[in-house]
Amino acid sequence: MSSDTIIEKQKKQRKLLLTAPQIILFGFAFFIVLGAVLLDLPIASASGESVGFLDALFTSTSAVCVTGLVVFDTAGTFSLFGELVIMILIQIGGLGFMTFGVLFAVLIGKRIGLKERLLLQQSTGAISFQGVVRLSLGIFLTALIIEVIGAALLAVRWSQDMDWMRAIYFGVFHSISSFNNAGFGLWSDSLMRYVGDPLVNIVIVGLFVVGGIGFTVILDIYNKRKWRNLTLHTRIVLIMSLILSAAGFLFIYCVELFNPATFGALSRSEQLWAGFFQGLVPRTAGFNTLDIAAMMTASQFFMILLMFIGASSGSTGGGIKTNTFAVLMLTVWMIIRGKEDLHLLKRRIAHEIILRALAVIIISMAVVLTSTLLLSITEHTLQKDFLELLFEATSAFATVGMSMGLTPELSPAGKVIIIATMFIGRLGPLTLAFALTRNTKAVKYRYPEEKVLIG
Repeated sequence: MSSDTIIEKQKKQRKLLLTAPQIILFGFAFFIVLGAVLLDLPIASASGESVGFLDALFTSTSAVCVTGLVVFDTAGTFSLFGELVIMILIQIGGLGFMTFGVLFAVLIGKRIGLKERLLLQQSTGAISFQGVVRLSLGIFLTALIIEVIGAALLAVRWSQDMDWMRAIYFGVFHSISSFNNAGFGLWSDSLMRYVGDPLVNIVIVGLFVVGGIGFTVILDIYNKRKWRNLTLHTRIVLIMSLILSAAGFLFIYCVELFNPATFGALSRSEQLWAGFFQGLVPRTAGFNTLDIAAMMTASQFFMILLMFIGASSGSTGGGIKTNTFAVLMLTVWMIIRGKEDLHLLKRRIAHEIILRALAVIIISMAVVLTSTLLLSITEHTLQKDFLELLFEATSAFATVGMSMGLTPELSPAGKVIIIATMFIGRLGPLTLAFALTRNTKAVKYRYPEEKVLIG
């Protein structure tokens, strides 16, 4: 065999190798299809009859993408087997299938190579591939500890309303769903019956907030302990999370005070808990203690904004991420002040990060608007207003799971649109873009510069 032939074969083999974003894309797609096949089985249905492959695919996508949008009541439609499948899919989707792969490899003593480490870096959202194996194991252990604590607290509370075995099962299911920001519940009214219950509100909010700030942040706080020692990423996430949570609570509470359809039948303490819960839940959690469709238009629109921003990078949540939003806002302020460099907390943020943040936001807006436009075409017979369609599309993209009531009424075409939107939102717009393109060679020349008018 000639040297030219060998070189040609090597080039073809390199072309066949999948990149990290492509492996992540196909990995999530595999678990979605597998989940759909399992949920389509008669044994997964409470009635003993198949729910239909499209609805099974929708539910599986919603679970793996930790969204929480459902076309029918989870507990009323699925059997115990079906609910367990959904719970496992949520855990795999929330922590990432690569995390479980690392755990399995460590247990059997398999060595984690450089390629696997690079893939782990992409999957976990780590800044560097160094220490990603330890990070993955830390992610699994952290999630396990937090979910067990959450499940125990919820089981104790719900044992007052049901027998202990059922309370433990409900506690485990809702703890996993909450920590992974999935929003799947076993009651048809989500958590509206516990609108004024302090323990349920605190535990559920605590779980999805901790899950939403990201594992790198959790481990950084655990290892550093002191504010000045934390990374810039951790400090940005904590500051933005606090600002957005406070803004959500104050806005929802103040606006809904004038809405008799939501706050009218609630006591003052229940109103405070409802404002607290609904102000924080748009951070991609998906539960609700108020009827979303009955809320004021201003509240619904503000929740769309919060959903679009979402949780933080490297977390179980979706959206453009709090750190991306922070970089965008600071960049605008930098331009207004006529500065050339972006500084925050005595650190300079690279222009490459600014460009990536801008790309994420533009692509995300394009996905949400395209999904909304398509829904306005496919769902025109439902006579739904634009805000309801925008709410649904944003909730799907940001993997939130809240709905104004449109999801169960979606047409087959509408379900396909939401499935695609959830999938894109879970992968992330840049990961999807990188997965669909091949790596290009670096350009070794530059064209002459010329001015373009802006604004």
